[in-house]
This record gives sequence, structure tokens and C-alpha cells, in this order.
Amino acid sequence: MVSTDKTVYNAVLDTDGKAHEKVMDDVKIPNLGFCIAMDLIGMASYLVPGVGESFDVLWAPVAGLIFMKTFGGMTGKIGGLIAMVEEAAPFIDIIPTFTIGHFYAKYQLRKKPPKSP
Repeated sequence: MVSTDKTVYNAVLDTDGKAHEKVMDDVKIPNLGFCIAMDLIGMASYLVPGVGESFDVLWAPVAGLIFMKTFGGMTGKIGGLIAMVEEAAPFIDIIPTFTIGHFYAKYQLRKKPPKSP
């Protein structure tokens, strides 16, 4: 028996457009200032030579969790994983993952089809 209370989006078989509406209702857009601040915290590890990569190992799961909670939905889950990998990998902390996520979420909401009566 399949539960109908879960939000599932099947891009191939979405014939009525209702699944897209459910998924887009889960997407949240955090404040741009907050996103820039989170990216600056991640990049701050370069300020102290030698300590930076050790800080990144601790910051990576925190950044992934914060991304997931602030953006919500599938955007938050996938983006949180990307943020965690980006922070944990050496020398690529310069990528502003939260800011990119902010503009991506805005784009997704703008792309949202109008609600049918």
C-alpha cells in the first residue's frame, strides 16, 4: 500500500502538474544577507593558514545541515549535500553555495506555474 501523504515529484509522469505544486510549496527562500554570511563563514577558514582545512572538516556537516533546514524540500536536501561536499573538499571553499542556492530557489519559484482554480 502506497502512502499518499508524502510529497513525491515524478518529472516524467507528472501529467496534471499537481506534484510540481506540492514540491514548490516546500521550497523556502532564506534572506540573501543570511546566505552571504553563511558563505563568508565557510570562506573564513582561509584567514588562518594551516588551520583552515581542519576547520572545514568540522564546518562541512554543519553547513550541509543548515542549508537543508533553511531551504527545505528537495532543494535543501540536494543543496545540503553539495554544500557539505564543497566545504569538506580542499581548496574549493570559494564557491558561494548558499548564495547560489538563494538564486536557484528564487528561479524555481518564478518558474512555478500559476495555480489553477
